[in-house]
Amino acid sequence: MTATLTPADVAPNAPVPVSPIAGATAQPNGVPPEGGRRHQVLVIGGGPAGAATGYWLAKAGIDVAIVEKGVFPRDKTCGDGLTPRAVTQLQDMGLSDELERFHKYSGLRTIAHGRTMELAWPDHPIHPNYGYVVKRCDLDTFVADNAVAAGAVMHQGTEAVGPVFEGGQLMGATVKHKASGETYELRSDFVVVADGAKGRFGRALGTARNRAMPQGMAIRGYYESPLHADPWIESALDVRDRQGNAVPGYGWVFPLGDGTINVGIGLLSTFSGFKSVNTSHLMTEWAHTLPDYWGIDPTAPIEAPTGGRLPMGGSVNPKVGPNWLVAGDAGGSINPFNGEGIDYAYETGRIGARLLRESIEGGSAIPLQRYPQLLDDEYGLYFKVGRLFAQIIGRPALMHQLTRVGMRSRTLMEWVLAIMANLLRPDELGAAELAYKSAATIARVIPERV
Repeated sequence: MTATLTPADVAPNAPVPVSPIAGATAQPNGVPPEGGRRHQVLVIGGGPAGAATGYWLAKAGIDVAIVEKGVFPRDKTCGDGLTPRAVTQLQDMGLSDELERFHKYSGLRTIAHGRTMELAWPDHPIHPNYGYVVKRCDLDTFVADNAVAAGAVMHQGTEAVGPVFEGGQLMGATVKHKASGETYELRSDFVVVADGAKGRFGRALGTARNRAMPQGMAIRGYYESPLHADPWIESALDVRDRQGNAVPGYGWVFPLGDGTINVGIGLLSTFSGFKSVNTSHLMTEWAHTLPDYWGIDPTAPIEAPTGGRLPMGGSVNPKVGPNWLVAGDAGGSINPFNGEGIDYAYETGRIGARLLRESIEGGSAIPLQRYPQLLDDEYGLYFKVGRLFAQIIGRPALMHQLTRVGMRSRTLMEWVLAIMANLLRPDELGAAELAYKSAATIARVIPERV
């Protein structure tokens, strides 16, 4: 079983009052006020991993600047669902009140082979038994606001176009303010790469995705629905087109509580025809075969669906250099079981912040080198089990049989939910924990083609 992060990993602080980014950061339409300034830490990317890193560093009194190429609020392709693990991290950052403005849900409704089962989030000693659905344009904005309120400097509308080296050592980044066109350097003692799955900054430092490990692909859109405040998120494990033919992947519906629902479909690269799949076609078929109770017009999405690819299971390495580290999606820290990345972005950013603080306070970069081992301790075996699971569900016939069996047992599906959401209890060895332990024992001795 994996360890579970607790507030002791980075000492929690009192809630921070949230103030608008526009009043506290580089303005998107003007010349950045701090070009050329040196910081203790420079964070590339202001999404979940970058904002969390910036928050925890700023709360510890570290001089940290965040470079974000977008301008908040800005959208991101995502299912928008926050699991209990993600909620824990947001609450630890003092954002409980912010979350209460959004739609809270109780668990997962799963559908397959003509059966429906509603599964509540399990009780857990650390994580709550509820989640939220929050559009990324809202979520990323208030988390970034929180980092700024804690003392981080935010350069939004600014792209990190490349690293700055002196004598072979990373000294910061060359950045370009997109509105003014000004290019300048931001220098720092340490750098955090948190620019997401598509980010290029890490590759300039030598990071690369292990192509033998699974990758996800997903597409989502928004639709108006009378069931927008449903207390369950929904997952379809047996997706079929309008002719009744099985199609690869799994579908989801996440109600947002604002009159709309997030509808999407995803699949893994372990599926034999992954490279030839037309995700737009899959999305169209999924929207047209959505259960009638959602009441959507499948021909009228609120906006054109968008998609992307997701590096999974810790597939991007190296994750640390002499004075830099990689967090979140940029490091492939996405759960292979369910495609979930937000909570792991918050968690890896928090772990990185702790080590950066130790390095800065101790005057040595040596603590930073513990980062890969801490990630391996926390996620290594769990991600390996998830990668092996991805090999199984990439075989449609086998997945079909497994889901058929699973949907006949509520107890079994409750175990599956706890394992896939990484919500195993650290304080007891129940049925789900025993099932995972058995799988993990097997995974330890199975070699991977990596």
